[in-house]
Parts: sequence; C-alpha cells; structure tokens
Amino acid sequence: MGPLCYLLPYTMTDGFDIVEATIDEIHDAMEAGDVSSEELVNAYLDRIDAYDRNGPEINSVITVNDGAVDRAIELDRTLESEGLVGPLHGIPVLVKDQAETEGLTTTFGSEACSDYVPDGDAAIVTRIKDAGGVVLAKTNLPDWASAYFGYSSENGQTKNPYDLERDPGGSSSGSGAGVAANLATIGTAEDTGGSVRVPAANCNLFGIRVTTGLVSRVGHSPLVPRQDTPGPVARTATDMTRFLDVMVGYDEDDDWSGATAQTDVDSYTDYLNADGFEGKRIGVLRDAFGDGDDPRGAPVNDVVESALDVMTDAGAELVDPVSIPDLDEQIEDTTVYGYHATIHLNGFLEERDDIPYDSVGEIYEAGAYHEDLDLIEAIAETTSEPTEELDYWRQTLGQESLRRDVLDAFAANDLDAMVFPDVQVTPPKISELGDRYTTANYPTNTPIGAQTQCPAVSVPGGLTDGGVPVGVELLGVPYSEPALVEMAYAYDQATETRVPPETAPPLDSD
Repeated sequence: MGPLCYLLPYTMTDGFDIVEATIDEIHDAMEAGDVSSEELVNAYLDRIDAYDRNGPEINSVITVNDGAVDRAIELDRTLESEGLVGPLHGIPVLVKDQAETEGLTTTFGSEACSDYVPDGDAAIVTRIKDAGGVVLAKTNLPDWASAYFGYSSENGQTKNPYDLERDPGGSSSGSGAGVAANLATIGTAEDTGGSVRVPAANCNLFGIRVTTGLVSRVGHSPLVPRQDTPGPVARTATDMTRFLDVMVGYDEDDDWSGATAQTDVDSYTDYLNADGFEGKRIGVLRDAFGDGDDPRGAPVNDVVESALDVMTDAGAELVDPVSIPDLDEQIEDTTVYGYHATIHLNGFLEERDDIPYDSVGEIYEAGAYHEDLDLIEAIAETTSEPTEELDYWRQTLGQESLRRDVLDAFAANDLDAMVFPDVQVTPPKISELGDRYTTANYPTNTPIGAQTQCPAVSVPGGLTDGGVPVGVELLGVPYSEPALVEMAYAYDQATETRVPPETAPPLDSD
C-alpha cells in the first residue's frame, strides 16, 4: 500500500526528523540544541492526530496524556541546568493501557473501566518517570489483555500500519502499531502468552520477554502471574535494550521479583555486541514451523529461512533440527488462563473500589466486553474455586514438565538459543478474526517461552513479498537475556529489515 495523501506540515528545529529516530539520536540532538522534548512531544502528538485519529485511522491510542507537554517543558529546563537526568530523558513513551497511571484514565481495554482513574502508578510507569521519560499516551489492548488480536470494547479495532486490512497482533496491539508508525519513540507491552512478541512480529519491531520476575508486574492487570511480564517494544535492538535496563529491577511488592537476585547484570547495553552471533549454537525448532504448502504459512517460512542465513553468515552455528517431545500437545495441556485468571484478575478487581465490577463473571453477565473475546467467556465460566479442580494442578504442574523438556533440549544440543517463527502465519486480516482465527486456535509459538517462564526476543525477520512483517523468535534458558540481547543486536546490525510503514510517512513530506 503506497503513501497516503493525508499529510500535515511540521518542521522541527534545524529539520530534525522524528521518523525512525532513536533514543541516542534524540539525546544527541537535544544536547546540540537541535530539538527539545517539548518539540518532540508536539511532533508525536501531531502524528497521532494525523495518522491515528485521522488519515489511515490506525486507532492505536486510547488516551493522550494532557500533561505530556508540561512534563516535557520541565525536562527541557532540567536539561539546561543539570543535563540529562536519566536514560529516557525527554523521550515520549507509549504505555499499554494495562498499566495504571496516576491521574490518567486507565481502561485495561474495557468499557467497564472507561472512567477509572488510578491514584498511583504501575511499577514500570514509576521507573519510566524516574528515568526521565514522558508518558505520551495510553494504548489499545483487547479487554484485560485477553487475546492475541487488536480489538477492545473500549477502543475498537487497531489496524496494522503495514496493511490497514490486517491486525497488528495482541494483546499489546496499540503499542506495537503505534511504535511501528512512529507515534512515539518506544512503547511498553506485557507478555502472558506472547503479547510482547506477537505485536513485535506483526509490526516489524524488536521486543523481548524476560524471565518471569525480572520486571515488576505491580499495577498491571494480571492473568497468569507465573507467566505475566511487561517488556519493551522498539524499532531498534539498541532502543529495546536501553528500555529494558529501565524496566528490570527488584520490587518488594511483587512476589516473583526475587528472580532479580539470579542475575548480576549492571546494564544490558553492555551486551550490544555486533559479533553477538559468533560462536553461538542455535537450534532450529522445525516442529514450530507452519505448513509450507499453506499460502499463509509459506511466506513466513521463506522469511525465517532468510533470517537463518543471516545468522549463519554472522557466525552462528545452526543445529538443524532440534525437537521438544510432543510440543503441540504439551502446550495445549499446560494452558492455564482460565484457572489462574479467575483467581488473580478477580482479586485485582475486588481490590479496586473505583472499578464498578468485582469479577470477570460480573463483566460477562453485563456484556461489558468485546463480543469476540472467547477467553473472557472462558474465564467467566471457570469455577469460582479453581484450586479444587484436579486439572488446575495437572496443567499448572505440567508447565514444569514442559520446562524440563525445553531445558533438556538446550543441554543435549549445547545450545545458546532456539529459533523459530513467532507466529506460523502472516498477520491475519481483520475480517478473519473471530471466524478463522480465535485466541484458542491462533498458530503462535510464543507460549513456548511463556509457559516455561523462559526469556525470548523477537527480531524483525523482514517483509513478505506482499509487504507484511514476519517476526523471528530466539528463545533462551532462564536468565539468558544477555545472550539474547547480543544476538538481537547482531541481527539488527547485519540486516536492514526494519523499514517504516508507508501508511505513516513524515508529516512534512510532499
């Protein structure tokens, strides 16, 4: 799809162009006096107006932060007197509306929370602010992060900026589409079953899911705490890693945060190594590839094969194939959304007096959710006492068996990572959602990492001949984020797969 004619003029100081601008480029321009945070925020707000609200109507943003400009002005004054106050100084950030933000409407994608304004920030929002970041806007997600797709009862359907007839992937759909369309510099996502990596894959971005517990979940609506983790999405591996540094850290209010004691990384940016594939052994998990005879899967496989060639040329040794016993069956048998969300999401609702519902069951009975969200219905129909069900324990403990099998495959083959497509098919057309594709049958491989609490990074494999993105996933063992960052950065340096979508060109284009 070619560039649209809906363009607005906007000239930055000395012609600084925000399209595809990185954190480092922005900070260099700020220190040189070529751009201010205020100008940057206003330029992104113009793009939101032009491309999200109007023009192609990407519809990634639910709420714009009315205080963003004032925050930027404050940071500009601080820059003059003190210099950069942190690694995100003046950087506009899209925050998935799953994270509570003090004084700013937080809907969790649900019409049930259209008027909910928290009196405190989620832990990662606090870390963003402490690092000097500007919360620019809150982004769309399916109600309560309960789907791999980009529709919600609060905000409707988000479009993929690479093809407006296609879905951007979920549940972090708004952050994925918004960052891809250059509506902000970086964005937050949250991954329970793949919601960092699916939108990263479908929107040509970098995104990393960490070992569960390295990033605090406090202030995020939960689904499965043993799997839930926020993470960054960004247009470059470097920006992803800088944002990762801000997110990771101990939080005494998160029961899983003791995981941070298992790593002694000072900064993940220390692992931005252009030779990151040298000496790495990468297992090709062929069982996770889709059907090469399927017109939806064949283009994905072609892109992934090209990515494997890049890795080999960059020094990686491929072990092809590797396998995990009964992979599909194990993934299906260790899916615990209904049982765990019944406990934890209901508890989250009960703790918040300003939300007018105390349970998913009440939301379901009121019809206050998007009609195509089969997972909301499954949660609502789950027994009120899930821990008394044998299947609760069988499926939960089954995750430990799956994890052992994954780690055994790493050890038996002496691997640094496994590689496979994030999703076995190209981004689905919006018209196929709820019909051909549901959350229950969507052919994504992201649960492999989520249901074993293993880290994984998605890198932009490239565009198909039809111009839609394909993501390539590198899965690691717990606490192997440094190696994953090395490989993601090396991949970024060796390729030019990240290209902006033509539906959101520079506003000052002719």
